[in-house]
Amino acid sequence: MTNSNFGVGGRMIEANSNHYQVVAGSLTGKREADEQTFASLAALSERLERLKGIDDAFSGVAFSAAVEELQTSKTAVTVG
Repeated sequence: MTNSNFGVGGRMIEANSNHYQVVAGSLTGKREADEQTFASLAALSERLERLKGIDDAFSGVAFSAAVEELQTSKTAVTVG
């Protein structure tokens, strides 16, 4: 990665950290799994896919079973 990927003053890193914190909070029950959770999960998923496209070293990286279950729960709520 180049420094330009980190944003101005570390803002992108802070945003990525916030996405992680939102999803982690929902997984641990500290916050409700809401639209912000699923938006953060989508942002993290997109970032992971970009990393996989950049370097094959990331090809085997996947979200945990708990995160996969959380993604499935959004689909169930949307359909239901």
